[in-house]
Amino acid sequence: MRQHGGDYSQIILHGNNFDEAKEEAKRLEKEEGYTLIHPFDDPLVIAGQGTCGMEILKQSMGKDIDAIFVCCGGGGLLAGIAAVVKRIRPEIKVIGVEAADAAGMTNSLLAGRVVAIPSVGLFADGAAVRIVGQETFRLCSRFVDDMITVSTDEICSAIKDGFNDTRIVLEPAGALAIAGMKRYINQNSITGKTFVATASGANMDFDRLRFVADRADHRETLISVKIPERPGSFKDLYSQIFPRNVTEFSYRYHNPDTAYIFLSFHAKNSEDSARVISKLSERGYEVIELSNNEMAKVHARHLAGGRSPNVKNEVLVRFEFPEIPGALNEFLQKISSAWNVSLFHYRNHGADVGRVLVGMQIPEDDRMKFDQFKKDLNYSHTHETNNPVYRSFLL
Repeated sequence: MRQHGGDYSQIILHGNNFDEAKEEAKRLEKEEGYTLIHPFDDPLVIAGQGTCGMEILKQSMGKDIDAIFVCCGGGGLLAGIAAVVKRIRPEIKVIGVEAADAAGMTNSLLAGRVVAIPSVGLFADGAAVRIVGQETFRLCSRFVDDMITVSTDEICSAIKDGFNDTRIVLEPAGALAIAGMKRYINQNSITGKTFVATASGANMDFDRLRFVADRADHRETLISVKIPERPGSFKDLYSQIFPRNVTEFSYRYHNPDTAYIFLSFHAKNSEDSARVISKLSERGYEVIELSNNEMAKVHARHLAGGRSPNVKNEVLVRFEFPEIPGALNEFLQKISSAWNVSLFHYRNHGADVGRVLVGMQIPEDDRMKFDQFKKDLNYSHTHETNNPVYRSFLL
């Protein structure tokens, strides 16, 4: 903007997400008399985004296209492409793709009206919108055939696929359509069709690549295993997994009889992964499958040590907060000095959201105060005290 606008442009950064910035823009419009050009809920903006649909049709002249997958945040790109494609080639399906934790259009279409989602995930920040547009909703209701939601891991895998094919590193929102297309194909066991996925953004922060790389391998199965503490246990455990590639192995001594293992391996598919876990269980190993356990993947696999028997009244909570200067400090300042912090894990992922796993000793009499603390903090959080990773002594 500075490059193109020069002295005629002024950049004002406000808020932690699109919705907070939008409210400030509306205030400036009202108080300063500015003209607000909405980024998606404007007929002319939607028409401009619809030219992408024209490009897709022109580049595929003479080819049969079965479906076009389009990323969706506020819905401008999806509405524009759908409106154009359905007027010219109505037989082509148009399918919108949203992040599972920011599914505003999906929820609105199901409800038959525009609805605000309670909170919005920030990983796919380019599509992190709580309320979709009225005009985009109207057009999507009329022209969009289906909606798909995808997980963070599926988005990361799609970024990897995009890089392998094009050597371009897409941002999370930019890879949504690829992730949705893959999910749609796998869910419906589709072969022999021609699909198009829009790759719609490459504003990737280099620091975020570490998190993407950690989560991009869809072949990886993460498990915890309890093994007997005796010579030959490691060898026997590995023999049940070989010749599959082991990608991570963490061992923690527990007592003279028991050891705990964090282990990940490459499986051919979900059936192959299930076979390995079943095989281990038949050998008498206590196995917990953790591939979909967010606490395990973000925090536990990076922690050392074990769960201390001396920690009483421990409550484990996973928090998410905007990754902005001062956010972590504010979090620490609000923790009551009356409560002992027994565990704390924070790791910067280069994303717009910070993730903290906190263990605190909260006496029963203070549980209401603790609930009020979480309410005042107003950060998205998940209770993890009953998480099997915690209960199995991995922490």
